[in-house]
Amino acid sequence: MGSIDDLVSLSDHAWQRLRDRMAGLMDAELRWRPAAGDPDISLEWRLKHIASLLSADRNAVWLDQTPPSTQLPEARDAVQTLDQLDAAYALWRKVLTNCTEESLDRPIGPRAGFYANDTRRSFVLHILDELIHHGAEAALLRDLYGHRS
Repeated sequence: MGSIDDLVSLSDHAWQRLRDRMAGLMDAELRWRPAAGDPDISLEWRLKHIASLLSADRNAVWLDQTPPSTQLPEARDAVQTLDQLDAAYALWRKVLTNCTEESLDRPIGPRAGFYANDTRRSFVLHILDELIHHGAEAALLRDLYGHRS
């Protein structure tokens, strides 16, 4: 199995790649939709979804930690959305770096319902998969916005 350092390194890499791709984000890009009538196809939705995923109390609880009491800042524009994303990643990284090798190999337990028998490591990998997946979608939306006719 990989080490906690490997997971933190992958997390930081995926995060930095996303953050670099979002540099200079403008309000018009944030709200642009390539398909009319579908509110889920926007950078705004993707970035808020990533922030929600990274800052969910479930992350700490399923990794046998106390959820942070920090609330994400409200996001009404591109700058605030990136600030919210930064705050969410800081919360996730704190939870992740508080894990130990031994804790990651344990099952999540009954609090995870259907996923009770899955290891905490598998849950961390799930969160990283979501970060990478939705980060790639966000990058694609920026590319599409830049090449719209």
